[in-house]
Amino acid sequence: MDDEVLVKIKAAGICHTDHDSLNWGKQLILGHEGAGVVVKAGKNVTNVAVGDKVILNWAMHCGHCFQCLAGNQHLCEVASPVAKSESANSPGHAHPLGTTLNGQPVLRSFNIGTLAEFTLVKESAVVKNTSGKMSFPAASIISCAVMTGYGSVINAAKVKAGSSVVVLGTGGVGLNVIQGAKVAKAAMIIAIDINPPRLDMAKKFGATHTILADKNDTGLLNAAKQVKELTTRGADYAFECTAIPELGAAPLAMVRNAGMAVQVSGIEQEITVDMNLFEWDKTYINPLYGKCRPQIDFPNIVALYESGDILLEEMITRTYTLNELDKAFDDMRKGKNAKGVVIFN
Repeated sequence: MDDEVLVKIKAAGICHTDHDSLNWGKQLILGHEGAGVVVKAGKNVTNVAVGDKVILNWAMHCGHCFQCLAGNQHLCEVASPVAKSESANSPGHAHPLGTTLNGQPVLRSFNIGTLAEFTLVKESAVVKNTSGKMSFPAASIISCAVMTGYGSVINAAKVKAGSSVVVLGTGGVGLNVIQGAKVAKAAMIIAIDINPPRLDMAKKFGATHTILADKNDTGLLNAAKQVKELTTRGADYAFECTAIPELGAAPLAMVRNAGMAVQVSGIEQEITVDMNLFEWDKTYINPLYGKCRPQIDFPNIVALYESGDILLEEMITRTYTLNELDKAFDDMRKGKNAKGVVIFN
Protein backbone atom coordinates (compact mmCIF):
# COMPACT_ATOMS: atom_id res chain seq x y z
CA MET A 1 0.00 0.00 0.00
CA ASP A 2 1.02 3.60 -0.48
CA ASP A 3 1.70 4.21 3.23
CA GLU A 4 3.72 1.03 3.85
CA VAL A 5 7.43 0.34 4.16
CA LEU A 6 9.20 -2.97 3.47
CA VAL A 7 12.15 -3.44 5.82
CA LYS A 8 14.89 -6.04 5.59
CA ILE A 9 15.52 -6.93 9.24
CA LYS A 10 19.18 -6.96 10.24
CA ALA A 11 18.78 -7.54 14.00
CA ALA A 12 15.94 -8.22 16.45
CA GLY A 13 16.17 -7.87 20.22
CA ILE A 14 14.83 -10.60 22.49
CA CYS A 15 12.42 -9.63 25.24
CA HIS A 16 10.33 -11.47 27.86
CA THR A 17 7.23 -10.41 25.94
CA ASP A 18 8.48 -12.39 22.93
CA HIS A 19 8.59 -15.53 25.07
CA ASP A 20 5.18 -14.73 26.57
CA SER A 21 3.69 -14.44 23.08
CA LEU A 22 4.23 -18.17 22.62
CA ASN A 23 1.25 -18.57 24.94
CA TRP A 24 -1.10 -16.06 23.30
CA GLY A 25 -3.09 -18.90 21.76
CA LYS A 26 -2.63 -17.96 18.11
CA GLN A 27 -0.10 -18.38 15.33
CA LEU A 28 1.85 -15.20 14.72
CA ILE A 29 5.24 -13.84 13.74
CA LEU A 30 7.19 -13.07 16.92
CA GLY A 31 9.34 -10.05 17.72
CA HIS A 32 8.78 -6.39 18.53
CA GLU A 33 12.35 -5.03 18.78
CA GLY A 34 14.19 -4.59 15.52
CA ALA A 35 16.36 -2.60 13.14
CA GLY A 36 17.02 -2.93 9.45
CA VAL A 37 17.15 -1.27 6.03
CA VAL A 38 14.28 0.03 3.87
CA VAL A 39 14.08 -1.96 0.63
CA LYS A 40 10.79 -0.55 -0.68
CA ALA A 41 8.51 2.36 0.26
CA GLY A 42 5.00 3.37 -0.78
CA LYS A 43 4.51 6.56 -2.78
CA ASN A 44 2.99 8.42 0.20
CA VAL A 45 5.88 7.61 2.54
CA THR A 46 7.90 10.76 3.32
CA ASN A 47 9.94 10.06 6.48
CA VAL A 48 12.15 7.30 5.06
CA ALA A 49 13.45 6.19 1.66
CA VAL A 50 14.95 3.08 0.11
CA GLY A 51 18.38 2.42 1.60
CA ASP A 52 17.72 4.20 4.90
CA LYS A 53 18.64 2.44 8.13
CA VAL A 54 15.60 2.34 10.40
CA ILE A 55 14.56 1.41 13.92
CA LEU A 56 11.21 -0.35 14.29
CA ASN A 57 8.56 1.11 16.60
CA TRP A 58 5.82 -1.18 17.91
CA ALA A 59 3.50 1.57 19.23
CA MET A 60 2.18 2.86 15.93
CA HIS A 61 -0.09 5.89 15.98
CA CYS A 62 -2.74 7.37 13.72
CA GLY A 63 -1.96 11.03 14.52
CA HIS A 64 -5.56 12.26 14.73
CA CYS A 65 -7.37 10.49 17.61
CA PHE A 66 -7.93 12.06 21.05
CA GLN A 67 -4.79 10.56 22.60
CA CYS A 68 -2.52 11.38 19.65
CA LEU A 69 -3.69 15.00 19.64
CA ALA A 70 -3.06 15.10 23.41
CA GLY A 71 0.55 14.05 22.80
CA ASN A 72 0.06 10.44 23.91
CA GLN A 73 1.04 8.66 20.71
CA HIS A 74 1.82 5.49 22.67
CA LEU A 75 -1.84 5.36 23.73
CA CYS A 76 -3.29 5.89 20.24
CA GLU A 77 -6.96 4.89 20.29
CA VAL A 78 -6.69 3.42 16.78
CA ALA A 79 -3.34 1.66 16.63
CA SER A 80 -1.80 1.17 20.07
CA PRO A 81 -1.91 -2.30 21.67
CA VAL A 82 -3.90 -0.68 24.49
CA ALA A 83 -6.63 0.53 22.12
CA LYS A 84 -10.03 -0.63 23.34
CA SER A 85 -11.63 -1.23 19.95
CA GLU A 86 -12.62 -4.79 19.09
CA SER A 87 -10.11 -4.84 16.24
CA ALA A 88 -7.16 -4.20 18.58
CA ASN A 89 -7.92 -6.29 21.63
CA SER A 90 -4.56 -8.06 21.80
CA PRO A 91 -0.98 -7.36 20.76
CA GLY A 92 -1.08 -9.95 18.03
CA HIS A 93 -4.45 -9.01 16.52
CA ALA A 94 -4.73 -7.08 13.28
CA HIS A 95 -6.05 -3.53 13.55
CA PRO A 96 -6.56 -0.58 11.14
CA LEU A 97 -2.81 0.04 10.89
CA GLY A 98 -1.98 -3.63 10.49
CA THR A 99 -1.08 -5.41 7.24
CA THR A 100 -3.13 -7.91 5.25
CA LEU A 101 -2.32 -10.60 2.69
CA ASN A 102 -4.99 -11.43 0.11
CA GLY A 103 -7.50 -9.62 2.30
CA GLN A 104 -6.60 -11.60 5.41
CA PRO A 105 -4.77 -10.11 8.42
CA VAL A 106 -1.16 -11.13 8.94
CA LEU A 107 -0.84 -11.70 12.67
CA ARG A 108 2.43 -10.39 14.03
CA SER A 109 3.61 -9.45 17.49
CA PHE A 110 2.50 -5.85 18.02
CA ASN A 111 1.86 -5.70 14.27
CA ILE A 112 5.54 -5.57 13.30
CA GLY A 113 6.92 -9.13 13.80
CA THR A 114 10.65 -8.44 13.78
CA LEU A 115 11.80 -12.07 14.13
CA ALA A 116 11.65 -12.50 10.37
CA GLU A 117 13.92 -11.63 7.44
CA PHE A 118 11.51 -8.96 6.19
CA THR A 119 8.61 -7.03 7.65
CA LEU A 120 6.01 -4.87 5.90
CA VAL A 121 4.78 -2.08 8.18
CA LYS A 122 3.05 1.28 8.20
CA GLU A 123 5.24 4.39 8.02
CA SER A 124 4.61 5.22 11.68
CA ALA A 125 6.33 1.95 12.64
CA VAL A 126 9.76 3.07 11.42
CA VAL A 127 12.16 5.83 12.46
CA LYS A 128 15.22 6.74 10.40
CA ASN A 129 18.52 6.01 12.16
CA THR A 130 21.08 8.67 11.25
CA SER A 131 23.96 7.23 13.28
CA GLY A 132 27.01 6.43 11.23
CA LYS A 133 28.55 4.07 13.78
CA MET A 134 25.70 2.29 15.58
CA SER A 135 25.48 -1.45 14.90
CA PHE A 136 22.17 -3.02 13.92
CA PRO A 137 22.02 -5.09 17.16
CA ALA A 138 22.44 -1.91 19.22
CA ALA A 139 19.81 -0.10 17.16
CA SER A 140 17.36 -2.99 17.52
CA ILE A 141 17.11 -2.76 21.31
CA ILE A 142 16.07 0.91 21.17
CA SER A 143 12.70 -0.39 19.95
CA CYS A 144 11.57 -1.47 23.42
CA ALA A 145 14.05 -2.10 26.24
CA VAL A 146 15.99 1.14 25.86
CA MET A 147 12.95 3.30 25.13
CA THR A 148 10.91 1.85 27.99
CA GLY A 149 13.63 2.36 30.58
CA TYR A 150 14.90 5.72 29.37
CA GLY A 151 11.42 7.10 28.70
CA SER A 152 10.08 6.05 32.11
CA VAL A 153 12.71 8.31 33.65
CA ILE A 154 12.76 11.22 31.21
CA ASN A 155 9.17 11.39 29.91
CA ALA A 156 7.07 9.81 32.66
CA ALA A 157 8.73 10.47 36.04
CA LYS A 158 10.63 13.54 34.81
CA VAL A 159 13.46 12.84 37.23
CA LYS A 160 15.08 16.02 38.50
CA ALA A 161 18.80 16.75 38.56
CA GLY A 162 20.41 16.09 41.94
CA SER A 163 17.71 13.63 43.02
CA SER A 164 18.00 10.08 44.34
CA VAL A 165 16.76 7.11 42.28
CA VAL A 166 16.27 3.43 43.15
CA VAL A 167 16.05 0.77 40.43
CA LEU A 168 14.59 -2.63 41.36
CA GLY A 169 15.85 -5.21 38.87
CA THR A 170 18.82 -4.66 36.57
CA GLY A 171 17.91 -6.56 33.42
CA GLY A 172 17.68 -4.84 30.04
CA VAL A 173 14.94 -2.40 31.07
CA GLY A 174 16.42 -1.71 34.51
CA LEU A 175 19.83 -0.89 33.04
CA ASN A 176 18.16 1.66 30.79
CA VAL A 177 16.33 3.20 33.73
CA ILE A 178 19.78 3.59 35.27
CA GLN A 179 21.05 5.19 32.07
CA GLY A 180 18.05 7.50 31.95
CA ALA A 181 18.67 8.56 35.55
CA LYS A 182 22.29 9.27 34.67
CA VAL A 183 21.19 11.39 31.68
CA ALA A 184 18.79 13.24 34.03
CA LYS A 185 21.80 13.94 36.30
CA ALA A 186 20.44 12.13 39.35
CA ALA A 187 22.96 12.41 42.17
CA MET A 188 22.39 8.93 43.62
CA ILE A 189 21.35 5.88 41.58
CA ILE A 190 20.83 2.76 43.71
CA ALA A 191 20.54 -0.58 41.90
CA ILE A 192 18.88 -3.54 43.64
CA ASP A 193 19.07 -7.15 42.41
CA ILE A 194 19.58 -10.70 43.67
CA ASN A 195 22.19 -11.39 40.99
CA PRO A 196 25.72 -10.10 41.82
CA PRO A 197 26.95 -10.05 38.18
CA ARG A 198 23.92 -7.93 37.26
CA LEU A 199 24.87 -5.44 39.98
CA ASP A 200 28.40 -5.28 38.62
CA MET A 201 26.91 -4.46 35.24
CA ALA A 202 24.66 -1.82 36.81
CA LYS A 203 27.76 0.07 37.98
CA LYS A 204 29.08 0.10 34.42
CA PHE A 205 25.85 1.69 33.22
CA GLY A 206 25.72 4.40 35.88
CA ALA A 207 24.65 3.03 39.28
CA THR A 208 26.39 4.85 42.14
CA HIS A 209 25.34 2.32 44.80
CA THR A 210 24.18 -1.31 44.76
CA ILE A 211 22.19 -3.49 47.16
CA LEU A 212 22.28 -7.28 46.90
CA ALA A 213 18.74 -8.36 47.75
CA ASP A 214 17.62 -11.61 49.35
CA LYS A 215 15.02 -13.52 47.33
CA ASN A 216 13.28 -14.31 50.63
CA ASP A 217 12.96 -10.61 51.53
CA THR A 218 9.17 -10.21 51.24
CA GLY A 219 8.31 -7.02 49.41
CA LEU A 220 12.00 -6.08 49.60
CA LEU A 221 11.30 -4.39 52.92
CA ASN A 222 14.79 -5.14 54.24
CA ALA A 223 16.28 -3.68 51.08
CA ALA A 224 14.05 -0.64 51.62
CA LYS A 225 15.65 -0.14 55.05
CA GLN A 226 19.07 -0.07 53.37
CA VAL A 227 17.78 2.50 50.88
CA LYS A 228 16.63 4.72 53.71
CA GLU A 229 20.02 4.39 55.39
CA LEU A 230 21.67 5.59 52.20
CA THR A 231 19.21 8.40 51.48
CA THR A 232 18.22 9.46 55.04
CA ARG A 233 14.48 9.60 54.38
CA GLY A 234 13.94 7.40 51.31
CA ALA A 235 14.61 7.95 47.63
CA ASP A 236 12.95 10.63 45.54
CA TYR A 237 12.06 8.06 42.86
CA ALA A 238 11.91 4.26 42.71
CA PHE A 239 11.41 2.17 39.55
CA GLU A 240 10.19 -1.45 39.55
CA CYS A 241 11.75 -3.37 36.65
CA THR A 242 11.50 -6.99 37.82
CA ALA A 243 8.17 -8.09 36.25
CA ILE A 244 7.53 -10.00 39.49
CA PRO A 245 3.91 -9.34 40.57
CA GLU A 246 4.77 -9.70 44.28
CA LEU A 247 7.11 -6.73 43.90
CA GLY A 248 4.59 -4.46 42.24
CA ALA A 249 4.23 -2.32 45.36
CA ALA A 250 7.87 -2.61 46.47
CA PRO A 251 8.97 0.77 45.05
CA LEU A 252 6.49 2.48 47.39
CA ALA A 253 8.53 1.20 50.33
CA MET A 254 11.68 2.75 48.85
CA VAL A 255 10.54 6.35 48.40
CA ARG A 256 10.23 9.22 50.85
CA ASN A 257 7.00 11.02 51.69
CA ALA A 258 5.82 12.78 48.51
CA GLY A 259 8.18 10.58 46.47
CA MET A 260 7.29 8.81 43.23
CA ALA A 261 7.07 5.07 42.58
CA VAL A 262 7.11 3.92 38.96
CA GLN A 263 5.96 0.46 37.80
CA VAL A 264 7.96 -0.05 34.60
CA SER A 265 7.85 -3.77 33.86
CA GLY A 266 4.19 -4.07 32.91
CA ILE A 267 2.79 -6.21 35.73
CA GLU A 268 -0.82 -7.03 34.88
CA GLN A 269 -1.71 -9.58 37.54
CA GLU A 270 -3.94 -8.80 40.48
CA ILE A 271 -1.91 -7.99 43.59
CA THR A 272 -2.59 -6.95 47.17
CA VAL A 273 -1.19 -3.61 48.31
CA ASP A 274 -0.69 -2.45 51.88
CA MET A 275 -2.10 1.09 51.70
CA ASN A 276 0.26 2.14 54.49
CA LEU A 277 2.95 2.14 51.82
CA PHE A 278 1.30 5.17 50.24
CA GLU A 279 1.75 7.28 53.35
CA TRP A 280 2.24 10.10 52.87
CA ASP A 281 1.54 11.91 49.59
CA LYS A 282 3.37 9.32 47.51
CA THR A 283 2.63 9.02 43.80
CA TYR A 284 2.46 5.69 41.93
CA ILE A 285 2.45 5.67 38.12
CA ASN A 286 2.34 2.89 35.53
CA PRO A 287 3.58 4.34 32.21
CA LEU A 288 3.47 2.44 28.92
CA TYR A 289 6.59 2.27 26.73
CA GLY A 290 8.16 5.26 28.49
CA LYS A 291 5.44 7.51 26.99
CA CYS A 292 7.23 7.01 23.68
CA ARG A 293 7.10 9.66 20.95
CA PRO A 294 9.17 7.72 18.40
CA GLN A 295 10.03 10.54 16.02
CA ILE A 296 11.30 12.60 18.99
CA ASP A 297 12.64 10.04 21.45
CA PHE A 298 14.47 7.69 19.09
CA PRO A 299 16.61 10.48 17.57
CA ASN A 300 17.31 11.77 21.10
CA ILE A 301 18.54 8.32 22.15
CA VAL A 302 20.68 8.06 19.01
CA ALA A 303 22.22 11.47 19.82
CA LEU A 304 22.95 10.38 23.40
CA TYR A 305 24.61 7.25 22.01
CA GLU A 306 26.70 9.34 19.64
CA SER A 307 27.87 11.57 22.53
CA GLY A 308 28.67 8.57 24.75
CA ASP A 309 25.99 9.41 27.30
CA ILE A 310 24.07 6.18 26.63
CA LEU A 311 25.71 2.77 26.14
CA LEU A 312 24.09 0.41 23.66
CA GLU A 313 26.76 -1.85 22.17
CA GLU A 314 27.89 -2.79 25.69
CA MET A 315 24.38 -4.01 26.51
CA ILE A 316 24.46 -6.77 23.89
CA THR A 317 25.63 -9.77 25.91
CA ARG A 318 25.23 -12.30 23.10
CA THR A 319 23.92 -12.60 19.56
CA TYR A 320 22.11 -15.59 18.05
CA THR A 321 20.85 -16.85 14.72
CA LEU A 322 17.14 -17.42 14.25
CA ASN A 323 17.76 -21.15 14.56
CA GLU A 324 19.07 -20.51 18.09
CA LEU A 325 15.89 -18.78 19.27
CA ASP A 326 15.16 -21.43 21.92
CA LYS A 327 18.67 -20.92 23.31
CA ALA A 328 18.15 -17.15 23.31
CA PHE A 329 14.93 -17.53 25.29
CA ASP A 330 16.59 -19.93 27.72
CA ASP A 331 19.53 -17.60 28.35
CA MET A 332 17.14 -14.69 28.87
CA ARG A 333 15.01 -16.58 31.39
CA LYS A 334 18.12 -17.65 33.32
CA GLY A 335 19.29 -14.06 33.57
CA LYS A 336 22.47 -14.65 31.58
CA ASN A 337 22.05 -11.67 29.27
CA ALA A 338 21.54 -7.96 29.65
CA LYS A 339 20.16 -8.17 26.11
CA GLY A 340 20.26 -11.01 23.61
CA VAL A 341 19.82 -10.19 19.93
CA VAL A 342 19.02 -12.32 16.88
CA ILE A 343 21.04 -11.27 13.85
CA PHE A 344 20.16 -11.86 10.19
CA ASN A 345 22.74 -12.17 7.43
